[in-house]
Amino acid sequence: MGFAMIYTLPVRVYYEDTDMAGIVYYANYLKFIERGRSEWVREIGLDQLRMKEDGVVFAVRRVEADYTGSAKLDDLLTVETEVANVTAARLIMEQRVKRGEDVLFHAMVTVVCMNEAGQPVRLPGEVRKLVH
Repeated sequence: MGFAMIYTLPVRVYYEDTDMAGIVYYANYLKFIERGRSEWVREIGLDQLRMKEDGVVFAVRRVEADYTGSAKLDDLLTVETEVANVTAARLIMEQRVKRGEDVLFHAMVTVVCMNEAGQPVRLPGEVRKLVH
């Protein structure tokens, strides 16, 4: 498995996702991409509960996002998640929320690992192996 793998997650827009104008509230795109990353982690075989038992958890350090379109009630969206870069201490994910072929939201998300004291630690070897 390398950086070329794109994981996709279908997401339906529900009434609770929309604002008074009837479009998806901007913060909900962050929830959609969080679900995409969470399901991607499962798909590649990472056990976050075991990581936590070992004293290491994932944390989002940075999100750079562009809103390029609007989703509406009952739209079927696709969240695309792929690895853009891996270093010893960071995992950079590229994520898109699309309706059909139209990109509505694009984000670069930097994920790090932290120990129980909230201090940054290197990505576990298992993580680096699974994402390369």
